[in-house]
Amino acid sequence: MMEQKDKYIRFDWAIKRLLRNKANFGVLEGLLTVLLNEPIHIVEILESEGNQQRENEKFNRVDIKAKNSQDEIIIVEVQNTREIYYLERILFGVAKAITEHIELGNLYSEVKKIYSISILYFDLGKGNDYLYHGQNTFVGVHTGDFLEVTTKEKDAIVHKLPSEIFPEYFLIRVNEFNKVAVTPLEEWIEYFKSGIIRPDTKAPGLEEARRKLVYYNMDKAEQLAYDEHVNALMIQNDVLSTAAMEGREEGRQEGRQEEKIENARTMKSLNISADIIHQVTGLPLEEIDRL
Repeated sequence: MMEQKDKYIRFDWAIKRLLRNKANFGVLEGLLTVLLNEPIHIVEILESEGNQQRENEKFNRVDIKAKNSQDEIIIVEVQNTREIYYLERILFGVAKAITEHIELGNLYSEVKKIYSISILYFDLGKGNDYLYHGQNTFVGVHTGDFLEVTTKEKDAIVHKLPSEIFPEYFLIRVNEFNKVAVTPLEEWIEYFKSGIIRPDTKAPGLEEARRKLVYYNMDKAEQLAYDEHVNALMIQNDVLSTAAMEGREEGRQEGRQEEKIENARTMKSLNISADIIHQVTGLPLEEIDRL
């Protein structure tokens, strides 16, 4: 049984309330280090439309925008419920981040590399993996080679792959994770899904999370606000699940009705009486006459 001290705060709440504090940067740095497979040091948290706290923001999108020591911008977003045009919104968010951080008249060399990381708690579509990564590459149509572009940095001509300049996207499908966590990345996904952080974890960021994301370290007012957030999430998910079930049942009923009508048409073409068709299909006599 999990001890009281081992109840950890959900990551979306941590982003909203705790991880913007410089003293807690190590938690987010650990996640990014594991995900990007290179040491990440956060210099500052940048304001964005999504990371402002609002009273009506109860369960859906939460994001954080950070700048690392390489002057790159990293957007981390948690999405709890389904959004139809989610990919389009990711693209818009990245494009907006690029334009927000280059001033009119600046050289194109000032364009910042963007990493977009989405932690998703809904079914985005088909796919067997819990983690997907995408980036821009330019491949020779006939040769299959990767294009390198020539650019100038600090008065030196260097060659770069487009992937070093264009944004990178990570989609973490939390609900698709059904493994025993072995690697540091898997331990992070396990925490996203179940709230569990192993006592002996050595995963970057999770050691610090064990100390700083403890539910019982919050004061009573914060605990109450957090509990209301979790309850709102549960209610929202119940509403969406119920709507989905009702939609499927309505679809089945419509399918059965169409089947009855088609059977009635077939029987009518065989000159079977309307009374018998009514008895077999249950359709009203008036509807059968109209077929």
